[in-house]
Amino acid sequence: MQEKITVVVDYLNEVKTRCTFNAAAEALGITPQALKKHLGDARPEVSWFVSPTSGEPMRYTDSEKHPELYRTTRIITSSKVLKRNLDL
Repeated sequence: MQEKITVVVDYLNEVKTRCTFNAAAEALGITPQALKKHLGDARPEVSWFVSPTSGEPMRYTDSEKHPELYRTTRIITSSKVLKRNLDL
């Protein structure tokens, strides 16, 4: 599972686009809570995972957010996007 999560993290860092926890978790076949646990501590490379209501990473300080987090207003909200682009 960690390998698949790494693929998603790497993809989001490459395209510099936020993604909801729900969309990523569904694409990976796990719960959002399990995804949060696998991601571990707050750090810039995983700050792309955001709340669907606020579009913000939850409980992150500004220094823990990726510097390009707000580069675009686009947020991946569908697991279909990740499944299609990453062949999950």
